[in-house]
Amino acid sequence: KHKCICSAVACVVGPWGPWSSCTSPCGVGSTERSRLVTVPPRNGGTPCLDLKQRRGCFGNNDICSSAKEVAKILPDSFKRNFKDPWRRPHMLMKNEKLSYCVYMRVKQASAACSLNLWSAQLVRERLVCSECQSEAMATTDGCGGDGLQSTRTFWTAASVPGCHGSWVRESSSRNCSCPAYSVLFV
Repeated sequence: KHKCICSAVACVVGPWGPWSSCTSPCGVGSTERSRLVTVPPRNGGTPCLDLKQRRGCFGNNDICSSAKEVAKILPDSFKRNFKDPWRRPHMLMKNEKLSYCVYMRVKQASAACSLNLWSAQLVRERLVCSECQSEAMATTDGCGGDGLQSTRTFWTAASVPGCHGSWVRESSSRNCSCPAYSVLFV
């Protein structure tokens, strides 16, 4: 029978890795970093200290300024590109921009939205098609508040007082029109 008189080996850790990027590109989020164990503790040696650290951060990505824009929306019954029999082809604007559709997942809607038939469809987790027509594009090639991929942005119903909420952009497509009972950017 051999008796080993082994000395205790304390834990040894490597250097901290870099901080991860902020979990929120716009607003409050968190960031973390980690380190690896280079020598595990043995024979009752000192245990390893923290291997992960987390701290708060504030994302202020370039895209955040457009996330602050609040989308103003109306029901699609307000479509302005209807076929006007008095509008002649030569009267069409030369630089008319192409419309596009944005599919938004509603994240919250205020109670006032349920008071109007069209805005009552703006309920949590519903996917809503919102069309951006050329008339609603001010100086840019897009509509104000048309959202950012995977980032919560805000909207307000232009014709229903107190109806507002937030949504997240899931996808968009060019040269399309939303189906009936959808919404328009103003």
